[in-house]
Amino acid sequence: MPDQEVVLITGTRTGIGRFLAEHFVSRGALVEGCSRNPPDWSLEGYTHHCLDVADEGAVRAMFVDIQKRHGRLDVLINNAGIASMNHILLTPLATLEKIMATNLYGTFLMCREAVKLMQRHRYGRIVNLSTVAVNMRLEGEAAYAASKSAVVTFSQILAKEVAPFGITCNVVAPTPIETDLIRHVPEEKIRRIVESQAIKRAGTFEDVANVVDFFVKKESSFITGQVITLGGIL
Repeated sequence: MPDQEVVLITGTRTGIGRFLAEHFVSRGALVEGCSRNPPDWSLEGYTHHCLDVADEGAVRAMFVDIQKRHGRLDVLINNAGIASMNHILLTPLATLEKIMATNLYGTFLMCREAVKLMQRHRYGRIVNLSTVAVNMRLEGEAAYAASKSAVVTFSQILAKEVAPFGITCNVVAPTPIETDLIRHVPEEKIRRIVESQAIKRAGTFEDVANVVDFFVKKESSFITGQVITLGGIL
């Protein structure tokens, strides 16, 4: 594998995605990123694509572009995600459809197209993001947790399917981190989540990057289908 990795990260406009883009660029990687809207920042070594991860045509076009410019893809990190934190009686079907489209369908499409490119070189690392809401069965987050639970099951089956191609697929499930995703969650709810953790503090971007770094290392070729949940939530 060439020294300069080609890394694709979804949802890079803000938050964890932006941090990971900057993180991998600082490591010398060629980073591709995407989001529905353009970012208000730029970075040498980073290329942005404006698209909806659930738009199959747009996703395929992005991978064609990556193939033309780089000839390969080494790492895929599916970070893009949306949530709606309401009681089920206050959750319209349209909200569920949007959550599933971004969190599950988007992850599926990105993984499928990435594997097509990765298998040509018999190498690849895929990391999908889940959430502690799955393990904790948090009330008010049925739709969000269900979508991320589906991502976990999908990832574990995908890990089996792509192992013969030299590709691994793993999952990291962050605890609450100061991002747009939890901006409207009551502070009391965040406090209760943190208090239920073995390590009683909020998560950081660095915590997520640490696990991602472990999963994408060349030396992690024997690690696949695993879920690491941060903070000591079991």
